Amino acid sequence: MSIDGIALLVAEFLERLDLYDVTLIMNDWGGPQLLVDHDRTERISRLVLVACEAFDNFPPGTPGRRLARLAATPGGFGLQSLLMRSPAVRRSVAAALAKHPMPDEMLRDWFGPFTRDHQIRRDLRSYCLSVPLDSGRNWSAGLASFDKPALVVWAPEDQMMPPEHGHRLADLLPKGQLVEIEDSYTVIPLDQPRQLADAVRAFITNTADQSR
Repeated sequence: MSIDGIALLVAEFLERLDLYDVTLIMNDWGGPQLLVDHDRTERISRLVLVACEAFDNFPPGTPGRRLARLAATPGGFGLQSLLMRSPAVRRSVAAALAKHPMPDEMLRDWFGPFTRDHQIRRDLRSYCLSVPLDSGRNWSAGLASFDKPALVVWAPEDQMMPPEHGHRLADLLPKGQLVEIEDSYTVIPLDQPRQLADAVRAFITNTADQSR
């Protein structure tokens, strides 16, 4: 249940399905970029980093750091699970992720397992404790060795993922390029799905020869 362990599950997933020439896209969670550190990118032809954790922003922003502190507090997740049953609390959490309101039905689907199942809270706590606050680790440093096409998609108005991280990632990646999408926060797939789909489609088309 560590961040490295879950990232390696992504690599195992690709292996079990025997997939090659994969375009690996991450949004919000930045864990898959650690596959570069583990030298597990042989099946990956392209990376797309969409408004995700990077550099020292693990856990991300104020909400992520609050979650990490709750994980380290005895009974913290139990209390949070009770609070998350409130629609108002769910909306307040979602407001940091999405610029445009999300239906409460979706939020209940997102947070319901956390509120109902203590085993899920246990696993999430284990994960959170594997990403220590103020660790001083540069979680994205390994991307400098990823010499395949990479697209960075960022929202300049993002509340959780610092806007300057988009530029830094694009500069760090040897074949990185940056697309900025307005009128969005972290969950660009929900705030601006068409713009994101167009950017990814153009990137894959334009790098078809480079990825082989």
